[in-house]
Amino acid sequence: MAEKINQQQANGYTRSDEESGTSQSKELKRKKRIKLAIYIAIFAVFQIIVITVFGAVIMRAKSPKLRLSNSIEFQKFNVSSPSFDITFATQVRVKNSNFGPYNFDNTTAVFTYGGATVGQVTIPKSKAGIKSTKKINVIVSLNSSQLPNSASDDLSRELAAGMLTFSGAARMNGKVELMWIMKKKKSANMNCTVIIDVNEKKLRSLECK
Repeated sequence: MAEKINQQQANGYTRSDEESGTSQSKELKRKKRIKLAIYIAIFAVFQIIVITVFGAVIMRAKSPKLRLSNSIEFQKFNVSSPSFDITFATQVRVKNSNFGPYNFDNTTAVFTYGGATVGQVTIPKSKAGIKSTKKINVIVSLNSSQLPNSASDDLSRELAAGMLTFSGAARMNGKVELMWIMKKKKSANMNCTVIIDVNEKKLRSLECK
C-alpha cells in the first residue's frame, strides 16, 4: 500500500515537472518571438529612414548656378565718348551641388548695354562634376557700334562719370545624372551686372543673381 502511494506521488511530481518545463519552454519561445518582432520593426523603421534620406538628399536634383567670375583681365580698352571697344578675359563658373555630374549643352551668354546687345560669347558644352564647380575660360568682346542712336546720350553721361555699366545673361540647359541611372533636366541661369571703372581701367563691381 505504501509503495502505491509513493509511486503516485512520484508520478505527480513527474507530471508537475513536465508541465513546468513545457510552460517555461512556451514562455521562452514567446519571448523570442517578441524579440524577433521588435528587431524586424526596428529594421523596417531604419530602412524607411534610409530610403527617405536617400530620396530627399541624394536623389533630389538641384538647379546648378551659373556665374561670371569677378576676375577680369582687360586685353583691349578703347573708350572714346560716346563709344567703347573693350575685350577682356574672364571665367564662367558652373557650380553643381548635386550628388551626380551635370552635363550641359553649348550656351550663349549675351552682353547688353541699355537693353541692346554689345557682345556675346559661347560657353562650350562640358560637365560639372559631383559637388564641384566647372571653370571655363572665355574671352568677351564688347563694342558699342551696334547701339542705337538713342543710347548715345546715356552712354556719354555715364562715360563722363567715369564708369560703364553692362549686363550679362545666359540660360544653360543640361541634365543631372543621379546614381548613373537617372537623368533629370535642369537649367542654370546667369544674370550679372558689371560696372567698369573707365578711368582706372578696372572692374568696379560685379553682381550676379
